[in-house]
Amino acid sequence: MKKTKDNQVLLSLIEGLMKSEKPIWRKVAYELSRPRRQKVEVNLSKLDAFASDDSTILVPGKVLAAGAISKKMTVAAFSFSGKARLLISAAGGKAVTIDSLQKANPDGRGVMILK
Repeated sequence: MKKTKDNQVLLSLIEGLMKSEKPIWRKVAYELSRPRRQKVEVNLSKLDAFASDDSTILVPGKVLAAGAISKKMTVAAFSFSGKARLLISAAGGKAVTIDSLQKANPDGRGVMILK
């Protein structure tokens, strides 16, 4: 049975997040290090239901394109489906990586984790 992850990009992201002193980034690293069967997958309809306009949402997993999005928001995730990225952009929002969000907002202020 395999106990380690093969995705080097994911491993380096987890390692970088664990070096942070802020609890929000350590929580995201913990969520990303979970087993594959427990990975977070969030649909656009859930983002639209729980987020407000001009908010910053962090998904420690993948964003999928089921549903619709009507609010302008910044969404950070480990990965996006192609259609989800297009629909977020069409609504006036931005789809960014977790790494770029951490660099832009090292304190994690105003970031909501959605799983």
